[in-house]
Amino acid sequence: MDNYPLLNIFLTMVWFFLGVLWLMLLFRVILDVFRDDTLNGWAKAGWSIFLIVLPLLGVFVYLVVRGKGMGRREISAMAEREERYHAAAEQRAAARTTGQADELTRLADLKNHGELTPEEYEHAKANVLAR
Repeated sequence: MDNYPLLNIFLTMVWFFLGVLWLMLLFRVILDVFRDDTLNGWAKAGWSIFLIVLPLLGVFVYLVVRGKGMGRREISAMAEREERYHAAAEQRAAARTTGQADELTRLADLKNHGELTPEEYEHAKANVLAR
């Protein structure tokens, strides 16, 4: 370790992280090839072979030729995920509202049967509505 200066350590780390970034870019392009519905099977096979045989050139050519579409596909996928999230949130809210309504109905029945005093009913109702 005495003959490995600090600058060499820094440069080794820079090259390491550049290699990691390169692999991330390569895998992102390969994933985009397989996620693209507009490409047929032969086109996907061709791009895959090109990316495996000549990865550096393949990634740059792919980004030049299909880079704009890659961004659009990512944006549409994010919009679709956001729609699914909001739909699930609406379903959870509807289920929670239905649960509150059922619980309020049950509390009203308990009050009508005399099992809860009006003060207990109001306290329980406030707890249900606060959730």
